[in-house]
Amino acid sequence: MSFFGGAFAFFLTWWGAFLMAALDNSMLFFLPFGIDALIVYLAARNRDLFWLYPLMATLGSMAGATLTFWIGHTAGEAGLKRLVSPRHLERLQKRVRDSGAVALAVAALLPPPFPLTPFILTCGALAVNPWRFFTTFAVVRIARFGMEGLLARVYGHRVLQVLQSETFKAVIVGFAVLAIVGTIASGVVLWRNTRGRPTPRPA
Repeated sequence: MSFFGGAFAFFLTWWGAFLMAALDNSMLFFLPFGIDALIVYLAARNRDLFWLYPLMATLGSMAGATLTFWIGHTAGEAGLKRLVSPRHLERLQKRVRDSGAVALAVAALLPPPFPLTPFILTCGALAVNPWRFFTTFAVVRIARFGMEGLLARVYGHRVLQVLQSETFKAVIVGFAVLAIVGTIASGVVLWRNTRGRPTPRPA
């Protein structure tokens, strides 16, 4: 089996769901709807374990969000300007300050293109209470992923017919290319924004 074939097969496991979800909340990885599609596929294929994949995805999301939150907290509000695009930053700061946990709950439910990772960075930079942050984040993520897993279990046969079609396989190839290009682009932007500039720390 080729390296890429082995890597792809790894992601079609419950550990793959954990890793994909962790990467999904990191600053580098870019694959819109990747974790959602993976949960649906795994739950439809192994319907007896439909509950396991949302759980692992939630734990992975927590792991990725913890690192992103810490980076935002370390950078502080001043350093946040180097990590989040200006067109998102002011709106995210206002949402976090005005709505708090409610804004986080909505953010964790919304699909792309809502900028969840910049939102988590902003929460860290603005010193949102970590207990409230992670409790709200975990509850909302398990609700979102759990609903996806449950629906995939109920409609598993129909879901697999779609996911195993040639059309969907072509879409997967397109998403894989998008993930590679987007991840490289995200890395380049992050490197340019932080190169040669020490990250400010809170006083």
